[in-house]
Amino acid sequence: MKNNRLLPLLLALTAVAASAQSAAPKRIVSCVAQASMEQCRAAAGRMGGSVVRELPLIHAVVVETPAMFARFSIQSAALPSEVARVDEDRKVHWLNDVSDFSEPAELADLQDAARQLQRQQAQIVASAASDPRIPWGVARVGAPQEWKAAQGDGAVVGVIDTGIDATHPDLQGQVVGGVNLVDATTPNAWADDEGHGTHVSGTIAARGQGLFGVAPKAKLYAIKVLDSQGNGDYSTVIAGIQWAMNHGIKIVNMSLGASEGSDPLHRAVQAAVAAGVTIVAAAGNTGGAVGFPGAYPEVIAVGACDESNRVAPFSSRGPQVSFIAPGVNILSARMGGGYTTMSGTSMATPHVAGLAALAWSLGVRDPKALRAMLSRAARPLAGVTSDEEGSGMILAGNFQTMAGGAMFAQSAPSTPQEMLALAR
Repeated sequence: MKNNRLLPLLLALTAVAASAQSAAPKRIVSCVAQASMEQCRAAAGRMGGSVVRELPLIHAVVVETPAMFARFSIQSAALPSEVARVDEDRKVHWLNDVSDFSEPAELADLQDAARQLQRQQAQIVASAASDPRIPWGVARVGAPQEWKAAQGDGAVVGVIDTGIDATHPDLQGQVVGGVNLVDATTPNAWADDEGHGTHVSGTIAARGQGLFGVAPKAKLYAIKVLDSQGNGDYSTVIAGIQWAMNHGIKIVNMSLGASEGSDPLHRAVQAAVAAGVTIVAAAGNTGGAVGFPGAYPEVIAVGACDESNRVAPFSSRGPQVSFIAPGVNILSARMGGGYTTMSGTSMATPHVAGLAALAWSLGVRDPKALRAMLSRAARPLAGVTSDEEGSGMILAGNFQTMAGGAMFAQSAPSTPQEMLALAR
């Protein structure tokens, strides 16, 4: 009898111990350039940490840390000579400040999608009614105007997010690979388990079965750095940037954000951009300061507007904002099939990533050149400040002039006939 009572207690204590171990605080240990990664690992071990991940992109290792590790401050005289600094590896909810799911209209089929578009998009009702496959945001940035010249052919976009549902009819064949960095034991389990990454991906590259994305011939990689609740460590997001760079991905969409920056995260962004990666990130949904990584100068930060070209009240603002894009009632792919509307700078960001893919198709590859092309194609919105919109809304029709076309576009497509011809 005593043994029967003791067994559940032992199991409970074992579970508690395992939970405590898995919840051990983590630190990012950044080493000096002269130290090898092997020396960096050894130095972290001497400090009492257990290495759980390497981040060669920023010459650092991630360690699980016992309480004694706390004596090592960010830049302490007690640090080994191989170590430059130690940063807390915080776990945050990266979707809190970039997505608004207050009233997600779940759409079970394409007919519902068409009716939802017609209700929500009064200003472009003619085009929406003519072809409900073109969401109002894709039309507003003028993507169909550019489809005769470029549809994202040859471009690859890494979606650093919650994963992607590659079985969705509009994403079948569009997702060419991926990685799960949340759980190192299952690297191939990169399927979306939250829905956010799938919605973002549809706006970038939905192939027109039910909806068109901005760049319907671009390909996607699912870089899963957030769990089913939208949570993730700074180190996991850094690992996502590192994975994208190591796999030759030159355009990255980061529809995520944190209220606080991180020196290791900034260094990862700097290293990736220096290696030729264009990073597009959400400005944030606080209505206040731009979040991170969007606030870093190397990143293209995107604010959100509504169907009336007014800045969304939630859209974060400041001099770090690069562009504004549609981000209210955005219709896109829903995890598990069908379509849904979401709002947020998370939804604005993939419009710009898709536009970057179109520019890539036209031969613009260097991050500085690509950013300059997007800026030249942008037009300010009436009554919106530069802190809210940056250079304004990018209009894909303006790419034609920069690629030798005849004239600049001053607004989104004007007739449904034009859009239908370009979409076919």
